[in-house]
Amino acid sequence: MSLDLGAVGYETAPFTFEYDFKTVILYALGVGCTENELDFLYEGRGPRVVPSFAVVPSYPALEPLVKKAGADMTKVVHGAQSITLHASIPSAATLTTIAKIDGIYDFKRLSQVVFSTRSYHKEQLLFETEWTLVVRDTGGFGGPRPPKGITVKVPAEQAPQFEVSETIPKAQALLYRLSGDLNPLHADPAFASEVGFEQGPILHGLCTFGYVTRAMLFGPCNGAPERLRHVTLQFKKPVWPGETLRTLGYAGLEQRFALSAFASDRPEAVVGGWAEVTSK
Repeated sequence: MSLDLGAVGYETAPFTFEYDFKTVILYALGVGCTENELDFLYEGRGPRVVPSFAVVPSYPALEPLVKKAGADMTKVVHGAQSITLHASIPSAATLTTIAKIDGIYDFKRLSQVVFSTRSYHKEQLLFETEWTLVVRDTGGFGGPRPPKGITVKVPAEQAPQFEVSETIPKAQALLYRLSGDLNPLHADPAFASEVGFEQGPILHGLCTFGYVTRAMLFGPCNGAPERLRHVTLQFKKPVWPGETLRTLGYAGLEQRFALSAFASDRPEAVVGGWAEVTSK
């Protein structure tokens, strides 16, 4: 099966996403917020919004863009995710989002589909996202390789500037899916086994993304979500509910941090990437 290179550049019509404080609180619970983070869980304090909530208004674009690219959703795996924040996300709003297919890239045995979104509150650009999707059994069509992006490497022999460990509750994927990602891989043991995960349903990659984003809030952001400007993560290994996720951040140049996260006692990182914060 080959993908449709003619889909590159396709842009959706604007679509809306309306939400209230209950939506952002449910999302915060879905990415692990506890009673110690009451600013994100109680409307009497806002609530403030976990910055990784930026992925939620883009969910409606995912399946239509995958189909437009000619891909089969059953062969799609989430490879990487980025968010770029331009302003604080309000606790209730109606957002307008535009999505675009930025590229389709050839990796011989598989391919990548990259799409981006821009979300506005009224006329203000609030945030942008970039989604990298890996499509199995579709490579070898002679297409281009992806352009090189920014990387922030973990410095050799440097101790992490911050480390955050959290045990993921067994029911976390069942809670996170209520924010919009209803893939049965994260809920149905029989389905998970059929697609190769005999251990059971895995955690959403974007739930892990939310946990790592919260680790940035605990660390260099000093609890202030408005200080976070960018997060890019590559999903390397699955995470299972019940594991302990340990996120390490290493200070780099220009307020950028290299990030690695490990699950329980597994030696290889399950995600890696970088984030950028403002100085104040």
